[in-house]
Amino acid sequence: MKLYRFLSGPDDSSFCHKVSLALSKGWDLHGSPTYAFDAETKTMRCGQAVIKNVPRLDYDPEMKLGEQ
Repeated sequence: MKLYRFLSGPDDSSFCHKVSLALSKGWDLHGSPTYAFDAETKTMRCGQAVIKNVPRLDYDPEMKLGEQ
């Protein structure tokens, strides 16, 4: 089964650490990162999609994707 997550966060080192943690757990980058201005908080936000192939696992909407 292929899993998909979209990681987002503020434009600071915490976002880079979030993506690095996902990569260290076997997730792969998918597509280009995004960068946008959040008018509500007046800050820049980053986003990156990641995917992971997990054999012998059936999809369950209750699964916590970050724990896979």
